[in-house]
Amino acid sequence: MSASESSGSVVRRILLGSQLRRLRESRGITREAAGYSIRASESKISRMELGRVSFKARDIEDLLTLYGVTDEAERASLLGLAREANVAGWWHSYGDVLPNWFQTYVGLEGSASHIACYEVQFVHGLLQTEGYAHAVVTRGQPQASRAEVERRVALRLERQKLLVSERAPAFHVVLDEAALHRPYGGRAVMRTQLKHLIAVSEQPNVTLQVMPFSFGGHAGESGAFTLLRFPESDLPDIVYLEQLTSALYLDKPEEVGQYRRVLERLSEDGLSEEKSRDVLRGLLQDR
Repeated sequence: MSASESSGSVVRRILLGSQLRRLRESRGITREAAGYSIRASESKISRMELGRVSFKARDIEDLLTLYGVTDEAERASLLGLAREANVAGWWHSYGDVLPNWFQTYVGLEGSASHIACYEVQFVHGLLQTEGYAHAVVTRGQPQASRAEVERRVALRLERQKLLVSERAPAFHVVLDEAALHRPYGGRAVMRTQLKHLIAVSEQPNVTLQVMPFSFGGHAGESGAFTLLRFPESDLPDIVYLEQLTSALYLDKPEEVGQYRRVLERLSEDGLSEEKSRDVLRGLLQDR
């Protein structure tokens, strides 16, 4: 099984969930009634429709019957989607250091065709060197054992393979200049990180822009966020907002639209790719 197949399981789960929701709503059936039909609660139906749980074939069959789906080809297609959705992703082996709410993000990240983000505190995880990532994890998890730190860093480095894979997404990152000045891991680590940013910014699928101090107040006042777009037309764009102990996944068009406009303004107001590299080179000379 390839990494893309295992990452795609998250997308398939969300796709199946959204199709089940549409079928239920088209029949005017409540979540409570749907839950009763599969010996489950209303909240279980809600989690299924949001793509946050695995699917049992028997539950899908019973729901399709309840929703009046009798066409065998349609039933077989949805049941096949359920089987694919239950495939465990490569990141599940990191379950000891990976909270459930972040497992969903890793799966979505691995399935996206476009990833756009704004970062304030530090360099984005997909662009961190091993030394920099080690410093970030150590500072963020001061109680973690050495073994746990190494596992978290290994997970981050594994995620980065996405950017050089055959199906690498278009990756656009706007880095606040503050993230480049905040030292993680000391002089040598920061020099290596800056060199890496310069090199990776030259990749054809990567767009790296710096939002300079000189611009003053800007559109990214709400903080860091990530916008994900997928090749599947049935799947909406998703905005990911990470918090201390959980995360928010926004998919309502009006909310996603606001974040998309913020990204557009950040891109317009930020430095060009070449001028951003000039900033990185200047910081490198200062260190």
